[in-house]
Order: sequence, then structure tokens, then C-alpha cells
Amino acid sequence: MKNHFVQNGKTVRLYLENGAVFQGRGFGYIEEEVIGEVVFNTGMTGYQEVLTDPSYFGQIVLMTYPLIGNYGINLEDDQSLYPKVRGFIVKELCEYPNNFRYEMNLNDYLYVHKIFGMQDLDTRYLTKTIRDHGVMKGILTARTMEKEEIKQCLTPYHNKDVVKHVSTQKVYSIGEGRNIAVMDFGIKQNILDAFIKKGCRLTVFPYNATAKDILAIEPEGVLLSNGPGDPNDLEESLATVKELIDKKPVVGICLGHQLLTLAMGGECIKLAYGHRGSNHPVKDLRKDRVYITSQNHGFVTTNLPKEFEITHINMNDGSVEGMKHKSKPIFSVQYHPEACPGPGDSEYIFEEMIATFKGGVQNA
Repeated sequence: MKNHFVQNGKTVRLYLENGAVFQGRGFGYIEEEVIGEVVFNTGMTGYQEVLTDPSYFGQIVLMTYPLIGNYGINLEDDQSLYPKVRGFIVKELCEYPNNFRYEMNLNDYLYVHKIFGMQDLDTRYLTKTIRDHGVMKGILTARTMEKEEIKQCLTPYHNKDVVKHVSTQKVYSIGEGRNIAVMDFGIKQNILDAFIKKGCRLTVFPYNATAKDILAIEPEGVLLSNGPGDPNDLEESLATVKELIDKKPVVGICLGHQLLTLAMGGECIKLAYGHRGSNHPVKDLRKDRVYITSQNHGFVTTNLPKEFEITHINMNDGSVEGMKHKSKPIFSVQYHPEACPGPGDSEYIFEEMIATFKGGVQNA
């Protein structure tokens, strides 16, 4: 494959909606400018999984770890069929990766998938800017833009109605064993793999499937997947979830956790800059133990539904990371127990979710 490093010397800019401008060098595919929500990820590794995580749809992702691309790209670790990010920002791109699984360098991977890359800027200062001002819209471009033009481009942009772009378009089944229904809001491959390894047959439904469609397969339980965007926008899906929770055991991960919160009468609000990385400490209150977790969310549960109890909390800010119903088989976590990227400390959560499908109560 032809290398495309000729673009690495070209000046590109990131324009933020607060007026800040960052200049760097381009890589990947820079022929077309992109607009997206600028967020940061604190993981040291796992950039391929980040790029292909559907929960990042519509976002420009900044990696806080300074050197990215050193082990290249392989064809096994993708979490979906293609990258979902709008743009990718790093301090330094490694142009000559070295790893026994290496099949393609990061620059070529982004070029092939038409993802705008930017490097050679002060990523620490950009991260601090997002921490101080919150997540902002931004433009990645190879041209100079004036303030009025920037405003005209950013003002109408929004990251709504994104789930329909990452959800499956048709029903499909994989695995063998327990009959579990999955509502796909942008599910990661490793979540599917984790349940299959635990002996589950998964029938995956689009985000807008009706409760009637899902109940027709007579599942033991329903999994609400992760996904991008604001859970408050998914009115159609919420109606389905409300109907399902009275008929079947239901578990949720990330966006699925937030949808359960809303369906049961709780609230979700947007965090200033979100939790994104593979090094977030979460305490399981039932086990009195802290686990290091992988996370990717911009919204969080507030005003917990009255029939629920908190099972997990974030040790950094005290936010809700897990909850269960006091009497019904309903259980969810905000973080990503499947990791990819990140530590596998929380794999036990899948056992608890399967116990929920059986109608059991999670272990204390």
C-alpha cells in the first residue's frame, strides 16, 4: 500500500467555538474539513478500539497520551466495521510502528477511511482548555478561516439523531446458548463477544425495534447496548424500554444504563467533559472493592429512580456508575466491563447480567 506521509508537513488548524485556535500538521485524510464535538481520551493504548467505537460517532477525539501509533493497526481489534470518529488528534504520530500483530500504520488506516488527523500541537493545553470550558464543537481544516465563517459553520452543527447511523439495519443472530435479545444503539464488538463466550445466543435488533418485535423471539432477557449521543433524544427507544421492563429482565451498558434511568423515572445530565479512557477507578459498593475501568460517556445518571439502589460509584467525581432495581431483575452499569481498550477487571459484570436474566439477584 502506498504511504501518504506527504501530508504530514501540511499545516492544519483546529478552530474551537470559544475562539481558540490550535495549529499543527495533518495526517490521514485532510482533503475535506470536518466538524465535530471535541473530546479527550486518557488511555495510553487502544487507539484502534477508540477509533472504531460507535459511541464516538460524530466526535473529534484527542488522545492525551503523547505518542500514538507505535504498534500500528491490525485487522482483529476493530469494535465495528469501520472508524466512527470525525477526526483524530495526537501529539506525535509514530510513522514506523513495530509489533508482531502490525498490518497497517495509523496514517494509512485513517487515509483509507477518510479520517482527518492532526499532530504536532500542544495536546496538554488543548486538554486543559476542554477541562476548563467543557466539551466544545470544533472544525479541523487545512485552510485559514475567519471568525464569522467559523461561527456560521459551528452554530447549526449538532450531534443528535446519531444512533440511527450506528445501529444495525436488520435483525441478526449470533452465538449459541441462552436466548438473549439485544437492542443495538451502537454496540461494540467485544460486548457481543463477551456474552457469546458466556454461552449466549444473541438476537440483535435495530434501535427502533418495537417491544412486540423483541418479545416475539421469547428472550430470557434484554440487553440495552452502548451508543453515542444524548439518551434524552431517543424517545422511540425509551417507549420500547418502558414496555420491556415490565415483561422481561433487562440489563444495560453505558447508553443502555442511561435509557434505563430515564425509563424508570430518573434523569440524565451532560457532563462538562465526560469520562473517556481506560483508567477510571470505580467502586463496587457491594464488594467494597475498587476496579479500574474503561469508560466512554458524556452523560451521567442523576436523581436515581426511587426503586433503584446504587451499586457502583466513580471514585473521581462520585457519579453513578451502576444501579439495580430493588425487586425486579433490572441491572446496569455506566462504564464498559468489556474493556477493549482497557483492563479486564470488570468481566464479572457479565456473570451478574446473566444472573439477572435468570431472575437472580446480583451478588453482594
